[in-house]
Amino acid sequence: MRTNSTPVTVQILDKEYRIACPDDERDALLSSANYLSQKMKEIRDTGRVIGVDRIAVMTALNIAHESLHNKSLKESFSQSINQRLCALQSKLESTVNNCKQVEI
Repeated sequence: MRTNSTPVTVQILDKEYRIACPDDERDALLSSANYLSQKMKEIRDTGRVIGVDRIAVMTALNIAHESLHNKSLKESFSQSINQRLCALQSKLESTVNNCKQVEI
């Protein structure tokens, strides 16, 4: 099934852009554009980066770094959970085996 696509106007760093977007992703696009605009304004307002292109690149680098950091945290958390589950499974198997031996 094909999703309808409607142009959506978003405002990023005081400039408007029309972007074709599936209707069911409209809210996510608006949220993403708002987030991007906020981050670009933060960099612009520091006064250390001048020019929209440079602000966009610095923002993209910051968001990429943030994303990779979050991915790393997620992988670390997932690994920790897996280790805990394996330890719990081992304890359960040991307990079940001990109970079977007591029954015999």
